[in-house]
Amino acid sequence: MSKIKVLLTTLLLAQFIFSCKKDSDITPDDSSDTQDEVNALENMELASDYSWNAADEKVITLNGTSGTVNGTGASISNGILKISSAGTYKISGTLTNGQIVVSTDDKNLVRVILNGVNVTSAKSSPLFLDNAEKVIVVLAEGTNNVLTDASTYSDVSEGQNAAFYSQTYTAIMGTGNLTVTGKFADGIASKDGLVIKNGNITVNAVDDGIRGKDFLVIRGGNFNVNAGGDGLKSDNETDTEFGYIGIEDGSFKITSGGDGISAQTNVNITGGNFNITSGGGSSKTVAATLSAKGIKGLTSVALNGSFTINSADDGIHSNTKVSFFDGVYEVSSADDGIHADNEVVIKKGTINITKAYEGVEAKFITIDDGNMSIVSSNDCLNATAGNRTEQNDGAILTINGGYIVLNGSAGDPLDSNGSMVQTGGTVIAHGPNSSPEVPIDYNGTFNISGGILLASAPGTQMFQAPSTSSKQNSLKLTFKSQNAAETLFHIKDDKGNSLVTFKPARKYIGIVFSAAELVKGTTYTISTGGTSTGTLNGGLYSGGVYSGGAEKGTFTITSTVTSVSI
Repeated sequence: MSKIKVLLTTLLLAQFIFSCKKDSDITPDDSSDTQDEVNALENMELASDYSWNAADEKVITLNGTSGTVNGTGASISNGILKISSAGTYKISGTLTNGQIVVSTDDKNLVRVILNGVNVTSAKSSPLFLDNAEKVIVVLAEGTNNVLTDASTYSDVSEGQNAAFYSQTYTAIMGTGNLTVTGKFADGIASKDGLVIKNGNITVNAVDDGIRGKDFLVIRGGNFNVNAGGDGLKSDNETDTEFGYIGIEDGSFKITSGGDGISAQTNVNITGGNFNITSGGGSSKTVAATLSAKGIKGLTSVALNGSFTINSADDGIHSNTKVSFFDGVYEVSSADDGIHADNEVVIKKGTINITKAYEGVEAKFITIDDGNMSIVSSNDCLNATAGNRTEQNDGAILTINGGYIVLNGSAGDPLDSNGSMVQTGGTVIAHGPNSSPEVPIDYNGTFNISGGILLASAPGTQMFQAPSTSSKQNSLKLTFKSQNAAETLFHIKDDKGNSLVTFKPARKYIGIVFSAAELVKGTTYTISTGGTSTGTLNGGLYSGGVYSGGAEKGTFTITSTVTSVSI
């Protein structure tokens, strides 16, 4: 592997990691080191790659199985256009059964301008970038360019498996249109790295849609990818510095039989709009040996953008870590909405998981801010080391802020096989349909020092509140009889001030409530039923007036966790 390739790919990854960081996350040391790498990248991926003098263009016109070449460095024979020297080549016309081949030992770049090209090959890749130091493919403004291969190849001497196939570092740019049909396997594939600066690109492929083996970097553009395999992919399995995907911006519609976006190492997305359907969507299931995740980065996934994901497998997945820096996420999954074997970190954003087996699962889950709504058939937030256990497995669920609404029909909305910590935010847990599932389940401790916690329970079996070691007081309330679903629960203090008005989604007999307004020595009144004129958000009313309910009793906060039965 060339020294240029190693440097370029390493620096591209550094650039995307750097762009994901906030100023407050960067120390003087890592800021200067990373900036040096970014500066080096700017010297590597030159601005001159994407600009040229039109007078230097060598014009080529294709016509069926032949054509004309104006200038040196290229020739046409038997339907094959071969570019053998560095330079800028402007190509238009049609090859009905032919190929465009770039093969040169020159150290300067080859720039191929597709200026209204339609190339079909019955035996191999219609565009084959065989050998060059660097190839820039330009989609000329206002043009439609079409590449179509056959369902079987008679020439795979260089491993060709895509309609647009490259063995060298390749960049695609321009405002024109490119339509690629991969009937044999992939649509666009590079055995090296692939950068897409912009363009309007449509890919229909039997296997993977767009693939950069070492890396796939997309800076912008409009993409419509329909793939039998993975939609966007990078899959170098032999070098841990490669196999990554970085996306800065763009509009993406991806329909895939496999993963929508799949990286052997890292997925770093800092912007863009994504509509991803994988494996047929959340109404389907896939075999355990297959992968049909929305977004997958085995080493890490770091996200910011707008995402709609409908997946037959996990919506967002990593074997190690998933990070959300901001953005909007609509996820419907037949498996987990968000899964990482080790860690999920949510810095900010709006996350709406409308369907999932488990909403968010990892050993360590940290939520700092944002708005989150999870509907799941099992646990909504599940901190686990991976094995079902009633022993403390060291997992930790930490909530520092945000507005979190959890709705688990047959699992525990708030669950940790280890411990939980809440320092702020609002957490609303609508309990499951029936016992023995509970709204809050932990094996270690649950220390709460700030924020609001509300949870409704269908039964009293294994009914838990926060730990007595908490700094903020909590109420653990049990009714003598069950309340119907959506029956309002209300607490007011001894001065008549409303503390909370809660509308549980399911029938309930238990309530857990924690807030700074619960003060030792103060007496409060509990009511059920009635109505509220306030604004309802996830089951909790804000503002307005509560009225018409029936008083059920009073209680006085006497300890960190006050247990009451009425």
